[in-house]
Amino acid sequence: MADKATKAKETKTKAKRTSKAKAAKEAQEVEAVAEETPAVEQPKEEISAQQANPDKFLKEFNWHNYEEGIDPVDDGQLKEFEKLVAENFVDTLDDEVVEGEVIHLTDRDAIIDINAKSEGVISLNEFRYNPDLKVGDKVEVLIDVREDATGQLILSHRKARTIKAWDRVNAAHDEGTVVNGYVKCRTKGGMIVDVFGIEAFLPGSQIDVKPIRDYDIYVGKTMEFKVVKINHEFKNVVVSHKALIEADIEEQKKEIIGQLEKGQVLEGVVKNITSYGVFVDLGGVDGLVHITDLSWSRINHPNEIVELDQKLNVVILDFDEDKTRIQLGLKQLKAHPWDALGEELKVGDQVKGKVVVIADYGAFIEVAEGVEGLIHVSEMSWSTHLRSAQDFVNVGDIVEAQILTLDREERKMSLGIKQLTPDPWTDITTKYPVGSKHSGIVRNFTNFGVFVELEEGIDGLIYISDLSWTKKVKHPSEFTNIGENLDVIVLELDVEGRKLSLGHKQTTENPWDKYSKEFALGSKHTAAIDEMVDKGAIIHFNEDITAFVPKRHLEKEDGTDLKKGEEAEFQIIEFNKEFKKVVASHMSIHKEEEAKIVKQATKKAAKQAEEAKPTLGDANAKLQELKDKMDGKKK
Repeated sequence: MADKATKAKETKTKAKRTSKAKAAKEAQEVEAVAEETPAVEQPKEEISAQQANPDKFLKEFNWHNYEEGIDPVDDGQLKEFEKLVAENFVDTLDDEVVEGEVIHLTDRDAIIDINAKSEGVISLNEFRYNPDLKVGDKVEVLIDVREDATGQLILSHRKARTIKAWDRVNAAHDEGTVVNGYVKCRTKGGMIVDVFGIEAFLPGSQIDVKPIRDYDIYVGKTMEFKVVKINHEFKNVVVSHKALIEADIEEQKKEIIGQLEKGQVLEGVVKNITSYGVFVDLGGVDGLVHITDLSWSRINHPNEIVELDQKLNVVILDFDEDKTRIQLGLKQLKAHPWDALGEELKVGDQVKGKVVVIADYGAFIEVAEGVEGLIHVSEMSWSTHLRSAQDFVNVGDIVEAQILTLDREERKMSLGIKQLTPDPWTDITTKYPVGSKHSGIVRNFTNFGVFVELEEGIDGLIYISDLSWTKKVKHPSEFTNIGENLDVIVLELDVEGRKLSLGHKQTTENPWDKYSKEFALGSKHTAAIDEMVDKGAIIHFNEDITAFVPKRHLEKEDGTDLKKGEEAEFQIIEFNKEFKKVVASHMSIHKEEEAKIVKQATKKAAKQAEEAKPTLGDANAKLQELKDKMDGKKK
């Protein structure tokens, strides 16, 4: 650097010497010419200020400039000189950003002229973001040091960019201008880009309009970006390369869409595959093929039909010029499978197909490619007790069914499986006559009873009152469980209504027939108080007979009431076989004894009174005795 500065000074000195010699030579030539030139008439000399007024000239003469050897300079020339200095030279103040010009490039450095007494040198590493740097380019530099030990001017482009970076970034964001950036490295979710010396974030979704699979191919590249977001608090900058081409793409889309027509067939490339469809690039504009428009058959995912980068023909179904949306179809390039369905197919025919979808209400069977029929759950079994379709079939099963309805215009078909087996109700009266005993499986509960399956397609209902002779069942789950076997008796049979009424308690004798004699009115039994309730107490004479004791009938002989756990003798005061109601009393036991004692005492007193009372015969005997005495006769 010092050698360069020394050579520059020597060059200037030589230039000055050459100028002086050249001027002297030119002066000699002028004199020679003057001597050879014939004399001409000289113009009249003008009178100077010194000659016109010598006293005033001497008084105003600048003796200082004369002593210092300074020639007087005209004010106009002085102003012009100051103007040239201002335009061509800069104040080399420290930490000041100025504009310089690249005057030379080496393999490692750039020589920058900032109109100072010497040029500055900057390493090309500071221009990595601008690989197209060339001689004549204007660059901003920071005057880091006016002169180092060797007299060299020290400049920095990186520091200048840092100082100006945020101003430029804010201006680029506000004005929407395009900036150049150097992609430094890859990071989570995107890339790190050097923009004006600031590390900005480039999201992966903002690299291109197309999905990017390999981010690494962009590392080390210089690209154009648009500043889309600035967080001044955290000093974060977000840039986008995608935003620069979106506007052009939108214009291209409008132009392309303007040339589209419904039904037009175009060639495209599969750009992206999602769970709901496929995006196809039509050459600058994308269209969507919905999953339902990929195939006449049902598919679970679009990748069953297409793959990325695959070329295919699609038909335009619809488009929206305002929203630049294009709806495409692939299956529409083929004839509808229903149109190819054979005319010989009719209601009642037996078909075979694959279960493709199962719903709560039934299953869809594909009988041909793109042709489906519905098997309702009610058509899967002769049983009137409906269940889920999954109880009968699974997705992927191959099943046989019978065509129940066929509508070619609406393209609908209903199928049935149960029709392939005989209807069990055709000979129901023979297999299940009224009064016959059978065994069935509990299939379902209701609040009013239990459904029991005697065989596939034959269900019967046991009302809750027909479950037990003795137990008071509030809900069927208290008596049995789903899946258990129960013995039943056919009580009623409705062939037209396909209804079967069953009973379980009828399989055994009614114990209340014998209990009506054992627990007759007035009979006495011993039991303990099992439970106290608001209006009395509950006692159990055995497993079947439960009796209620009213509160006033709990009174003991001493006037106190019986309590829980106490054992006593009770008398049946009410027995209803139909409603299975038994009422007992303890009070009547000792009250009856009291009544009996009182009755006996009353009877004895009456007898004694009767014995003491004279009768008519006795009176006659007394009268006769008195008459005899009067007559003087003795008995």
